Amino acid sequence: MVGRKRKLRNIEADHSDVCFKPCGVRGVDLEQVQLYEDEIEAIRLSDFEGLYQQECADKMAISRTTFSRLVESARKKIADALIHQKALNIHKRG
Repeated sequence: MVGRKRKLRNIEADHSDVCFKPCGVRGVDLEQVQLYEDEIEAIRLSDFEGLYQQECADKMAISRTTFSRLVESARKKIADALIHQKALNIHKRG
């Protein structure tokens, strides 16, 4: 079964191919957490820019509920990486 086609999302900056890892641990020894570009854009708009969810959703050209799911997913992945000392990689979807 094939789901709906993913709607294009407006992303202001290229966040792809960025990696963060704990200090003093080799990257090859770390478990990886994959954060997608639209998730980091959602974090940037809501947490860094301090916009309301509807404003963020409008800027990304998605619904508020979709935006809310992106932020929730991103925050969970970031918390997992920080708490469990995992590498955090940012990639484009697809």
